[in-house]
Amino acid sequence: MDSETVTTGGIAADRLRSIIERVERLEEERKALGGDIRDIFSEAKSAGFDVKVIKQIIKLRKQEPAEVEEQETLLDIYRRALGM
Repeated sequence: MDSETVTTGGIAADRLRSIIERVERLEEERKALGGDIRDIFSEAKSAGFDVKVIKQIIKLRKQEPAEVEEQETLLDIYRRALGM
């Protein structure tokens, strides 16, 4: 009998365990990557860069150019409306 066909209550236990373990490994990798990213932001801050601005730039780079342009246009309109 194949290990994937061993079932308990109609559930392939080995398959379920494999899926759960894969998710757990990815969560650990994500946690490690988060620490690495924090280290890079700390390095940037130590070098005199504004981390808040760097995060904004990263967010903008993920967007489509047309979307960025639309947001900048609206921001400009709102600023003028407020006399800024």
